[in-house]
Amino acid sequence: MELLTTLGGLGLFLLGMGIMTRALKAITGRQIKRILSDLTKSPVSAVTFGALTTALLQSSSATTIAAVGFVSAEIISFTSSLGIIFGANLGTTITGWLVALFGFKFKIGSLVYPLLFTGALLNLLAHKKLAQLGLVMAGFALVFLGISLMQSGMTGMQDLLTFDNFPGDSWLSRLQLIGFGILFTIVTQSSSAGIAATLTALNADLIVFEQAAALAIGMDIGTTATAALATIGGSVNAKRTGFSHVIYNLMTATMAFFLISPFIEAADQFFPELLNQDPELALVAFHSGFNLLGVILVIPFTHKFARFMKKVIPSKPNEHNRFLDNALLANPDLALVAVNKSLNSHLMVLLDILEIQLMRRDIDFDLVRLQSSLDECHRYIDKIHLTPANNVLWNQLLAAIHIIDHLQRLHERCEEDAQRAVTASNWQELAEARINLITFINNFRDCFNDKNANSWKLVSEEALTLSTSVENLQLRLRQEIAENIGSGQMDITQGTQYLEATRWFARVCYHLHRISSRMTQLHMSNQ
Repeated sequence: MELLTTLGGLGLFLLGMGIMTRALKAITGRQIKRILSDLTKSPVSAVTFGALTTALLQSSSATTIAAVGFVSAEIISFTSSLGIIFGANLGTTITGWLVALFGFKFKIGSLVYPLLFTGALLNLLAHKKLAQLGLVMAGFALVFLGISLMQSGMTGMQDLLTFDNFPGDSWLSRLQLIGFGILFTIVTQSSSAGIAATLTALNADLIVFEQAAALAIGMDIGTTATAALATIGGSVNAKRTGFSHVIYNLMTATMAFFLISPFIEAADQFFPELLNQDPELALVAFHSGFNLLGVILVIPFTHKFARFMKKVIPSKPNEHNRFLDNALLANPDLALVAVNKSLNSHLMVLLDILEIQLMRRDIDFDLVRLQSSLDECHRYIDKIHLTPANNVLWNQLLAAIHIIDHLQRLHERCEEDAQRAVTASNWQELAEARINLITFINNFRDCFNDKNANSWKLVSEEALTLSTSVENLQLRLRQEIAENIGSGQMDITQGTQYLEATRWFARVCYHLHRISSRMTQLHMSNQ
């Protein structure tokens, strides 16, 4: 029965993750994406966001699961998620302070049922994004209901994990206690519960400070199991996020293991009575201290850590073309469906790159790999042969040929003209056009989540309006720049940079206009 309960809890956990991720994708619009983007713009702001969220929820699992969900839903980048999980480790130490100072611990589990009920009501009674928000809430509740069931199913094992007959203090016994702390947290599904139990045992003189410190280190490692579990079925970046939590906590734990004795010596030197009179405060100070030190040390290397994780968990080769199968070529209608999915996937990445360039954010993209992927898709399309007699399929094939061509050109703008994007983004004369382009990119992206075919027509019309206005703006600015150079108000180098920036801007808008027009044709023909 306990095994069935545990398996049922695992099923609810995975179901909740799936529901939450899909709902987040459905409600991802300009507002939530921009808010989260602003909150996680730099490693420091992302760490602060993760720490505050964990402190409010009193659960690092809640924060790391949300980070994995955000990455899976492509709301935030993998690099931004790193800061959140670094901060979550720091935020979870607040629970220890509450227990040590007030003997009170808020349990997020008490919110599960009201949250599930509210989410279900919103999904049933509300409309559009509010209904999807209800699914996010319900999915979040199911995640923690699943954790609760897993915890109940493991009750028999949990009863075996007591503080009786712990080994004495030595390097080997500390390693054994770290292992016990990991096991205790995996079973209880809560590092906060483990820290509270450790503080209670320390207060009751069942264990000494050295043992308590080793247990706390193990519980920090054990809490990563939930984040790793949340990556099942997730994207490559979601897996990177979950396992970044594991690797980072292992690194921090290794550092903390060698800090136990120096911390005791420092406490005896500067606070002689602390370990004897207030060992609980000493333990939470140690727990917070090594987590804070870990964050301080890792923040300057966030981007390098991200690159390391990308090597550890590499992207699948040409993941955008996973839909393409040579066996489908015997049925052109099925092959074109696969091509459509591949084109959509490539376009979404290019829209992300453009938005990041326009928002002046420093995030690396593997444009060489993306070029290889586009070329592979191009070669696949070239293998589909039809005649005008096929009518609908013929029009779909022509649309796909035009789209891949413009995607290639758009990729060139992203790759070769990155500096022109910076110049365009910083130039006041293009400020309004830049905002309009970012807005259009978000609207274009939203089309993929909207089942209404009319949305494609509207976004195509918006693209035409934008492209036309930017083309007119380019003609006016070219004349103004030439006059400024001629009058000496602007030197030839600066003038050339501005001319190239306006040309880059106009070309990007033109390619997006042509892509949206052909995409509309492709999607309308599939209705």
